[in-house]
Amino acid sequence: MKDPDCVNFLQQILPKLHLRWSGFQRVRRQVCRRLRNRFLKLGLEDFTSYRTYLLDHPDEWSNVDACCRITISRFYRDAVVFEQLCQVLPTLIQLGQERRDSSICCWCAGCASGEEVYTLKPIEHFRLSGLKLFLPLHILGTDIDEYLLSRARRGCYPKGTLKELPKPWIAKAFDGDRQYCLKSAFREGIEFEQQDIRKQMPDSLFHLILCRYLAFTYFEPMLQQKVLQGILDRLVPEGILVIGKKESLPINGKSQLIKLSSTGIYQKKSANYPPSNPR
Repeated sequence: MKDPDCVNFLQQILPKLHLRWSGFQRVRRQVCRRLRNRFLKLGLEDFTSYRTYLLDHPDEWSNVDACCRITISRFYRDAVVFEQLCQVLPTLIQLGQERRDSSICCWCAGCASGEEVYTLKPIEHFRLSGLKLFLPLHILGTDIDEYLLSRARRGCYPKGTLKELPKPWIAKAFDGDRQYCLKSAFREGIEFEQQDIRKQMPDSLFHLILCRYLAFTYFEPMLQQKVLQGILDRLVPEGILVIGKKESLPINGKSQLIKLSSTGIYQKKSANYPPSNPR
């Protein structure tokens, strides 16, 4: 397989899926391998013939879309982000207390097989539960891929995905030696739902939303703006949004957010926050 052939194919088809080429440059080999396996399964010879096939078989676009999903995930990914989030969460608990909420509602968008969702539970247990003011975390993980969600619901992982977690947490939160499975106490208050964030979002309001290495890496600008607005509509005033530390937000939502950290942590402004250019 020649890389230029696949690159040319991706540059032509990604806009039709509302995705952008720049987000796929570093992961193109993974995507190209999937696409090649797909067109070979169809009995086709190359990307040129696959492009022609798509013209005659519009239902095939769903398979192309599936090939373009990037599912890199591990526990405590970008540890510095979660360390900083640990400093922010007590403020969210105070906010929840002021709102008289019974829990801190969290949404992990594009949760893949659940590592990010389950990262929040040890944080709750080891960093938050001893606070004088405490509210439990209720966490919703959503993803488009039902297979990955079924893995998330099992809650069992190979050792390599846990390497960034503090070792004492691993010993107390997991059972197993080859497959590490979350103990029941670290599964409480967690739900998973199949959703395509491009088309559907939860109806609830959230104190904390994590949308890392999904919309603001792979989606085209107009779709990024749509997704960000949907996220902001679901984030309570003074709630926290976390994106990838190398990602940037589209301009349309920045006026509603305060940047707390260079690692991608933002706070939604309160309803009475003064305008940026008061007259």
